[in-house]
Amino acid sequence: MTLSSIWKSRGFKAVMAVLLAVVVSLAPMGDAWARSGGRIGGGSFRAPRSVPRSAPRSGGGGIYPGGGFGFPFFFPLFFGGGGGGIITLLLVLGAGSFLLRTLRSSDEQNTGGYDEQGYYKPSTNPKVQLAEVKVGLLSSARSLQQEIDDLARSANTGEAKGLSQLLQNVTLSLVRHDDYWVYGQTESQQTSMSEAEQIFYQRSLRERSKFSAETLTNVDRQQGQLTGESDQANSQAITETEDQGSGEYIVVTLLVASHSGSSTLPIVDSAVTLRKVLMQLGAIPAERIVAVEVLWTPQQEGDTLSTDEMLVEYPQMRRL
Repeated sequence: MTLSSIWKSRGFKAVMAVLLAVVVSLAPMGDAWARSGGRIGGGSFRAPRSVPRSAPRSGGGGIYPGGGFGFPFFFPLFFGGGGGGIITLLLVLGAGSFLLRTLRSSDEQNTGGYDEQGYYKPSTNPKVQLAEVKVGLLSSARSLQQEIDDLARSANTGEAKGLSQLLQNVTLSLVRHDDYWVYGQTESQQTSMSEAEQIFYQRSLRERSKFSAETLTNVDRQQGQLTGESDQANSQAITETEDQGSGEYIVVTLLVASHSGSSTLPIVDSAVTLRKVLMQLGAIPAERIVAVEVLWTPQQEGDTLSTDEMLVEYPQMRRL
């Protein structure tokens, strides 16, 4: 059994999830750890089924569906006689059309794409675009925290349409709070569907490990929120942090996997490029969504990240 097949097995993922939970629960709540975090998302990395074309194009004579001249067009002329120049021309046109269709079919098997009617035609192992965007905001952006909290409680994370709406709403909320932006970061890469799942969840685990507790979640229609003694203990930790001098920032992380088709995200070096990146992500159509996760910290009111925590946990974020 290869390492790739071991990673993809459900048993291995379950073991990794349990180990992560144990590590997070036993880890010391030092100053370099955020006190609370939230997570919304879902998706499936299964290769999509082929979508039939709405109506195959066909024409009279020997024109193949899909356009162009095919072998059936010129074979009757070849055997039935006719001028040598015309036969030669038809042979060349037919061979060229056949080669073009063969190359196009091979390309669609590897990458997928849209047909002439606008329907997405997936491949057996399509290319997937992975994007990761981080936005660091001033802690005074409390209304943004509340908006994301509300989305966590209401978002339909069990289907692509709901994930698309979630992505649109979060990106719009971030754009509307651009006066609070301080830091930004983007990463993007294109890979095959078979490798995209591992990379996506590795990045998700990396971000989740920065939380001392996931205090509000909605993943694949499974909602959760810390209540009772756990919530009281976390609130006490927040109060202690505030007494020691609370921090200044909120960080929102977007993880998006989509069927290839969008351009590579630009490197964020200003508020202008960050706005462009967010609008680009929000415009991804539902039929191209593979998986989406929104992670934000801190989640609970009164909890913030200090400057030192930002430098330790998010060293690659650029100041805008």
